[in-house]
Amino acid sequence: MDLIFLPGASGNTEFWQPVIEKLPQHQNGDKTVIAYPEFGGYPSHIDVNSFTDLQHYVLDQIQQPCMIIAQSMGGIFAVQAALQKPKLVKALVLVATSGGIDLSPFDVADWRTDYQQTFKVPDWFIHQQPHLDDVLYKIACPVLLIWGNTDAISPVAVGKYLHSKIGSSTLHIIKNGQHDLAYVYVDEVAEYINKFISQLHS
Repeated sequence: MDLIFLPGASGNTEFWQPVIEKLPQHQNGDKTVIAYPEFGGYPSHIDVNSFTDLQHYVLDQIQQPCMIIAQSMGGIFAVQAALQKPKLVKALVLVATSGGIDLSPFDVADWRTDYQQTFKVPDWFIHQQPHLDDVLYKIACPVLLIWGNTDAISPVAVGKYLHSKIGSSTLHIIKNGQHDLAYVYVDEVAEYINKFISQLHS
């Protein structure tokens, strides 16, 4: 089974490297980090001119049985992949993400303007608002949710909401974890993922 890693809105493909190094190779197939055109310094792509185009671009690269490990914005694509390609997506790991839900009921920090100023991201990204709340129950594969209890961008309440909507999910909360918890708490995150992988094979 391949492991496919999806970065967040920064498009930083190096974000997942510390965790990747902690996951034993013999347990898995290939480990691939998908880069997003126009994010993180990567060149544009002729077919990617909207958030929907980017979603199609990411999902088109999922051609083999896999587990998707996604952070922040990447979780939206991971959820869509599980819904649209259930025979290929065997499991999800969602870390500090919206997962495509309506965030208006939650007390979340407004991060979009800061992201556009800090990172090289296309203008159309700032205006995307996918809402998948009503279809989350259709996710049948096992889902591991990892959240930090001090994350202002995706608070624990969002993780708990996803946990309530996805019947096959388990939620782990990392103390003092913020939005970059997968990069800061590498050992803890990798341990959760390794245990999750072991359970899939048991």
